[in-house]
Amino acid sequence: MADIPASDNPATRSRRDIGFAMGIVAILGIMFLPIPPLLIDLGLALSIALSVLILMVSLWINKPLEFSAFPTVLLIATLLRLGLGVATTRLILSHGSDGVHAAGQIIAGFSQLVMSGDFVIGIVVFVILVTVNFLVITKGATRIAEVGARFTLDAIPGKQMAIDADLNAGLIDDREAQRRRAELEEESAFFGSMDGASKFVRGEAVASLIIIAVNIFGGIIIGVTRHGMPIGDAANIFTRLSVGDGLVAQIPALIVSLSAGLLVSKGGTRGRAETAVLGQLGAYPRALFVAAGLMFSMALVPGLPLAPFAFLGGVMAFVGYSIPKQLAKKQAAEAQKVEAERQRKEREARESVKESLRTPEIEVCVGKQLAGQVLRTPTELTNRIGKMRRKFAVRYGFVVPDIRMTESLQVPSKGYQIKIHGTVVAAQAMRIGEFLVVVGDGPKPDVPGEEVREPAFGMKAMWVAEAYGAEVKREGFAPVDNLTVILTHLSEVIANNLPQLLSYKDMRGLLDRLDPEYKKLIDDICPSQISSSGLQAVLKLLLAERVSIRNLNLILEAVAEIVPHARRSEQVAEHVRMRMAQQICGDLSEGGVLNVLRLGAKWDLAFHQSLKRDAKGEVVEFDIDPRLVEQFGADAGAAIRERLKTGAAFVLVTAPDARPYVRMIVERMFPSLPVLSHVEIARGVEIKSLGTIS
Repeated sequence: MADIPASDNPATRSRRDIGFAMGIVAILGIMFLPIPPLLIDLGLALSIALSVLILMVSLWINKPLEFSAFPTVLLIATLLRLGLGVATTRLILSHGSDGVHAAGQIIAGFSQLVMSGDFVIGIVVFVILVTVNFLVITKGATRIAEVGARFTLDAIPGKQMAIDADLNAGLIDDREAQRRRAELEEESAFFGSMDGASKFVRGEAVASLIIIAVNIFGGIIIGVTRHGMPIGDAANIFTRLSVGDGLVAQIPALIVSLSAGLLVSKGGTRGRAETAVLGQLGAYPRALFVAAGLMFSMALVPGLPLAPFAFLGGVMAFVGYSIPKQLAKKQAAEAQKVEAERQRKEREARESVKESLRTPEIEVCVGKQLAGQVLRTPTELTNRIGKMRRKFAVRYGFVVPDIRMTESLQVPSKGYQIKIHGTVVAAQAMRIGEFLVVVGDGPKPDVPGEEVREPAFGMKAMWVAEAYGAEVKREGFAPVDNLTVILTHLSEVIANNLPQLLSYKDMRGLLDRLDPEYKKLIDDICPSQISSSGLQAVLKLLLAERVSIRNLNLILEAVAEIVPHARRSEQVAEHVRMRMAQQICGDLSEGGVLNVLRLGAKWDLAFHQSLKRDAKGEVVEFDIDPRLVEQFGADAGAAIRERLKTGAAFVLVTAPDARPYVRMIVERMFPSLPVLSHVEIARGVEIKSLGTIS
């Protein structure tokens, strides 16, 4: 059977309750029963020790609610002092004629120590202590407690609503909500109790004045009438005893009042008192320097002592000089701790099984030898990748995912691989210590080199040793380093895989940034007429042909027009393209002129006859003879390559119904060649015909 902790043991708890009750009864008994001087000394020492303990606890707690029993403790301590006051009064009046030791050694010691044998000094000190306690500490603590209780009660409804809001939002669970509500109830009850508990101290200060007056006048009367003492001796003895008794009671009362003031003035400050006070006072070195300068100035004033002001000025200047260094060390230690924690989390994340299942969306794996060249300047690499992502964001209207550059032993040492969602989509071997010179179909540089195809666009190029770089530049060619070759290839790969990189999360982010009016439009059409995944499919179809989605408002308006009549994503995308004709032609034209290559009457008729339609006239099938496909590919390839030699950008134009199928055939040979329909050519665009495919 498991052991029960001592604090939770019913027998132990019962004994503790009985002991506490007997202690309260003993305090009450002091007021009525005669107590010998030895027990009076023990009780007064206990009162002083209890007050010091209360002060220390008030200094070291982090928040007031940690000492929520303070009002009860204050009442018990006050009751103990009042009971001892009654007991000492009985001893002073009954045995005061025996001398200053009649009420115990503690009262005699205080009367000798504080009063120096002169009861007038004792009366002055006692009045000062009562004034400080009653008018300064207790009055201020009472006011703070009143305001704190009022504000706490006024803030309860708002705090309750905040707890309910956090619970409804899922930020906290039921157990945490119950804990916060219980803490809120304790806070309101605590400040309400403190408002009343501060009255105990004020009442005790008044009672002390009455008790000392009764002791003095009553003792003089008893000493003169009952014991035949001269009035001077009686006044001296009984005044010293009474004032000593008042001092012994007033010093613990002052300590407890200070504890109450510290507790209620803590307010919303968290942490121990010395941490909060010293930390905030020492947080401004310039204030310390100004104070130090003032102390040095006062030290030089004629008639004022030099040593104390100079000493304080030196201490403040030293503290003001040392605090920034300590703060810097503390910040460095905290930053180091945060960095160590971040590295630990990253290490745990890398080693976790979930991290091994996570695939980067865009990754460039570089061989060992090539990595030593292209990854040696991470700052330049990061800047160039950032510029590339910004270019795609401006051009296509969404931010492509992060690009991860890694060194891999599985890649040839002088090569690299480009992966999209973990799949290799491009790979290339490079030359260390050589430049790539793109020559195309033009002349070649008059230097030794090996002819190759550059990886991004497949154009003719040459690998040239770095030693010939200056000579190649003099001939008018631009040598390209390995990092630029890789990033250019990466840019083209990203442009060819834009649909795969537009995730559902990216689409939701784009929609969330829209104006409220367009959010209302989305609510009107989604999901009643088109699903969110269907809208994503439309955007992917546009990106597949490198049509920018930066004008998302225009796209949504076009989608809202067509979805009541057509639900297929392909049909919606074709309508959107027609509505975005101005943007498409603007992006593809050069100098306001759009160069077009037409399909020709023969192939227009061939594609038109291959489209099978239903009763409504909608295309349901594309049925074309494979031999015609091969012939079209040959004719189109020859015509397109001939125009590509000129270096001018152009587009292929065909009939609206056949456009998707022409694009499907052409993109196998020329992925980046735009294919437009006649209705996608905006009004006002100047067209320059480059011929036909026939």
